[in-house]
Amino acid sequence: MDLQERVLRVLDGAIANQEFAGISVLVRLKGQELLYTASGYADREKETPIRRDSIFRLYSQSKPITAAAVMLLMERGQLDLMAGVEQYLSGFRAQQVLTGEGLVPVKRPVRVMDLLGMVAGLCYPDGDPVGQMTARIFEENQRLIDAGGGMSTLDFVNRLGQVPLAFQPGEHFRYSTCADVLGAVVEAVDGRPYGQFLEEELFRPLGMKDTAFWVPEEKRDRFVTCYERKDGRLTPWLGTHLCCGRYDRPPAFESGGAGLVSTLDDYAAFAQMLLNGGEYQGKRILSPDTVRFMTRPQLGAQPMLDLWDSLEGHGYGKLMRVCIDPGRVNGLARMDEYGWDGWLGSYVANFPREQLTILYMTNRTDTGTSPVTRCVRNTVLAALSEQGVI
Repeated sequence: MDLQERVLRVLDGAIANQEFAGISVLVRLKGQELLYTASGYADREKETPIRRDSIFRLYSQSKPITAAAVMLLMERGQLDLMAGVEQYLSGFRAQQVLTGEGLVPVKRPVRVMDLLGMVAGLCYPDGDPVGQMTARIFEENQRLIDAGGGMSTLDFVNRLGQVPLAFQPGEHFRYSTCADVLGAVVEAVDGRPYGQFLEEELFRPLGMKDTAFWVPEEKRDRFVTCYERKDGRLTPWLGTHLCCGRYDRPPAFESGGAGLVSTLDDYAAFAQMLLNGGEYQGKRILSPDTVRFMTRPQLGAQPMLDLWDSLEGHGYGKLMRVCIDPGRVNGLARMDEYGWDGWLGSYVANFPREQLTILYMTNRTDTGTSPVTRCVRNTVLAALSEQGVI
C-alpha cells in the first residue's frame, strides 16, 4: 500500500464515522510535493467535495504568521523584543496583577518577548476572575460586530491591556490573547492596518492569494462550511468564537491570533519559506538567523511546567510548539520539528532536519490537534522512514 492509500484510509474512516465533514492533506519533502489527498465534503448538505483550493478558517494557525510579522519588524530594527508593550499600546500602561490579596503593580512591564512565549499574564475568556473580565470585552466587541461594526484592532487590544494580569509577566505560561496583542503592536509600529501589513509584506511576496481576514464574494464558493459534532453527528456551525466568524466583510478587529482564512497551497508557501531559511522562489522574506530564532523554544523552567499534557516532549516559543524530546511525544516525532494548529482542526508541522512539511486542513469546532491528525502524522512519518526517505 502506497502513502496515499495509507493516508486516505485514515481520512475515509474519519469521514465515515462523522468525525469530520471533509479533510485535506498536503505533504512536501525537500521543496517538492510528495502527497496531496482529500476526503469528504466542503459542504455535506450540498455534497460539495473538498477541493485543493478550498478556503479554511485557520483560527490559531494564524499565530505563526503573526510571529513572522513580528520577526520582520525585529530584524529591520523597528521593534525591540525587550521593549515594554506600553511603549506601543497605551492600554498597557500602569498594569496590575490580580492576586489572592487583591491588585498589585506589575514587577516589570509586559514585554514583546513575553507575548511571543505566552508568558504575559493575559487570558482568553475563561472562568477565573481575569478570564471573566476578558470575556466581557470579547462579548462587547461581538455585539458591535453583530450590529455591523466592531472595535478596531488597536481599540480592542488597548481594552484588553486594561484588564489586570493573571500573574506577573514572565512567571507562567498561559495560552491567551498574546498574538492578538502582537498584531496590534505590528500595526502601531508600522503604521499600516495589520491586514495590509500582512498582505504587502508576507502574502503577496509568497503568492498567498487566498489568505486574508475575510472572504470576498467571488471566492465564497470555495469557503468550506464549518461543523460541530454532537452525539456522534455533524451539523453546520454558524457561530462566532473569539470575535471571529463573520467573513463576509473586512473586519474592524483583525485578530492576529485567530482571524485568518487560507488554503493548503497558500499555507504551504509560508511553511516552505521557513524551511528555506526565510527565502521563497527567489524572494528573501526573513534572514536565516531570524528563522532559526523564530523556530526555537523560549520558555524557562517554571513556565514549562504549565504546558498542556498534549505538548509533552515539546517546548514553546514564538507562538509555536517545538519538539525538544521526541521520545516523550504522543506518537512519532522528530527533533526540532515545529508548528501549530487551530481550534477548528487545521494543522501544520515543519521538520527542518528532514525538510518536510505536513499540512492538514479541516473545520470542526473544538478540534485542535485531533486523534485523526495524529494518525495522519504517524502514518506519514512511518511510511517515509520505512522507505528510507527520512
